[in-house]
Order: sequence, then C-alpha cells, then structure tokens
Amino acid sequence: MRALRLTAWKSEPELVEVPEPQPGPGQVVIRVGGAGACHSDLHLMYDFDAGALPWGPPFTLGHENAGWVHTLGPGVRGLEIGAPVAVYGPWGCGRCGRCRTGAENYCEDVAEAPVPGGGGGLGLDGGMAEYMLVDDARQLLPLPEGLDPVHAAPLTDAGLTPYHAIRRSWPKLDPRSTAVVVGVGGLGHVGVQILKATTAARVVAVDGRDSALDLALKAGADEVLRSGAGTAEEIRRMTAGQGADVVIDCVGSDATLALGAAATRVLGDLTIVGLGGGTLPVSFFGVPYEASVQTTYWGTRPELAEVLALGARGLVTPEFRTFALDDALAAYRALRTGGIDGRAVVVP
Repeated sequence: MRALRLTAWKSEPELVEVPEPQPGPGQVVIRVGGAGACHSDLHLMYDFDAGALPWGPPFTLGHENAGWVHTLGPGVRGLEIGAPVAVYGPWGCGRCGRCRTGAENYCEDVAEAPVPGGGGGLGLDGGMAEYMLVDDARQLLPLPEGLDPVHAAPLTDAGLTPYHAIRRSWPKLDPRSTAVVVGVGGLGHVGVQILKATTAARVVAVDGRDSALDLALKAGADEVLRSGAGTAEEIRRMTAGQGADVVIDCVGSDATLALGAAATRVLGDLTIVGLGGGTLPVSFFGVPYEASVQTTYWGTRPELAEVLALGARGLVTPEFRTFALDDALAAYRALRTGGIDGRAVVVP
C-alpha cells in the first residue's frame, strides 16, 4: 500500500510503498477514510532535531483519523468489519489512573505506552495511508449516524483539542461572559463553533488575516478584531473595562501570549493551545489577580465522543479542503504557506 512517511527529521515526507499492516492480539486495522493534515506535523518536518522527542522517524504521518474497520486482531470484541470509526489519537499505557478514565493524553506511565507521549502519526504509523494499524481497540470510537469519516477525521484533533480547552472553562462562560479566540485557523475556527454550541458567552475572534476573520464570522463569532497594538484595549473597551473571561490562544507566540495576558480579566482563564513557541513572563503584577494560565494537550476519549456527537448534529462542522493521497505533500506545503483556511483532509 502507499503511505506518506517522514523518514528523517528536518525533511519533507515521502510517498512510498509499504506492506499492508496486520493486526496482532487486541489490535485493529482500519481502512482510512480521512486523515487530517495538522500544523503540528510541520514542526515534525522542519523544526525538531534528533533526540528532541522520545521517538523519531521513520513513521507514517497523520494523527487525526477516521475510517472503517478492516481487520480484527485476535481477542477483539465489539467491533464489526466495515463499521465507521474515529481514532482517538494519544495512546497511553491503558492501565494508569488517568488512562482508565479515558485521559490517555495525560498518561502517567508513558514508559509503558506504545510510544512515550505519542500515538498513530506521532512516532507510530498514522493515517496518511490506505490502511492504519490501531494499537488497541479501545482507541476506536463508533461514528454517530450522519457523520462520515471525512468529516469526522478533523474532529479528532482540530475539534477535540479546543473542546477540551473550552470545556474546562465552562463554569466561567455564562451569558454575561466574553470568550476570545486568538488565531482562527484549523483549531481556532472550530473553537469558535464549540463556544457557540456549548456556551451562551459572547465570542470574539482575533486574527491578522482577512480570510481568517471571514471564516470566524462564518463559524459564528459575534465580533472579530484584527490583531495589533490596540487589540487588548479594544477587548477591554468591549467588556466595560473588565477584560475577557476566557482567552483561548490557538497561536502561542510571544505576541499572542502578551495579548492574552493583557486582555484577560481578574479571575479569568488564559489557555494556551497553539505551539507558537512563545513565552509569557508570570509575576505578581504580570497577570490579573487570580487569572489562571495553563496549557492543554489534546483531550480525553470521553470528550471525543461528545465532539463527535456535536459533529453529527451539525453544531460543529470544520471547514476543510480534501486532497488525494498523491497530493498530501502539496497539502502540507499549502498549510505551511498559509494557503489553507480551516483544515486539510487527505482522503486515500
């Protein structure tokens, strides 16, 4: 079969022929229906040096995946051949307390995970191929009626990651609240939809690109602001001087972190989702009193089930372009140059 594989750090992936995977005990092979191209894959291609992560090339890219059950390994129960499924991305040990609650994104025994802190497409072979080996059947969630694998694939990361970040702040998002999403790309525009679908807060989207602000309005944002020197002051003006109750930073650069700290209100939440490499100095007077600053990584398996339900109901529908497997590298190149609004989904 064909697969788009990263063969070395700081290099572009290659489309090559590899053997079709065969499942071992407890494992499942899916026929891939859709695999999302994620901006974090660009970091794998261009930014990391050998030894920076506890795993490395070669492996097949694609960590947000959905498809159909193709082959069952010995001992697998509860799945039928041909059933549509989504793949939960972060694969933990399966036995620690966090994993047993479905929070494998925060596995506490990563040495016993299939690869430490990774999964399919992150150290192990992912979904940019005709077939994908899923290490354990527990990582597969049935797709709700009305949701096909192409639409489900981006929900497994571009949906789940902002959902987890927003869900933890639900108590602060009542009808009087303001939520700000900084960066309206592949994750940010889905975050806007999630805020509108699950809270009554006013949603303000911030970006420096006209196309991204148009996408934010399409996603349901109540207000859009162009990022710049006066953006934080404008957010405070819109909130009677108080600031935003919740800021979701989907960029994570020095500039956006500074914006978030300046725009967050007392007792607010600033959640860093983007991998922009920025830093935020924290001191007694550096952030508003009792403002929480946190990072998040992906989301939990039960939360993915909730995201898929939102997708099946049409409440969260990522904007995406589809690419054939032959054009997967072109999708990543377009993503790198800002040529894609929303998400790119490779359809083998």
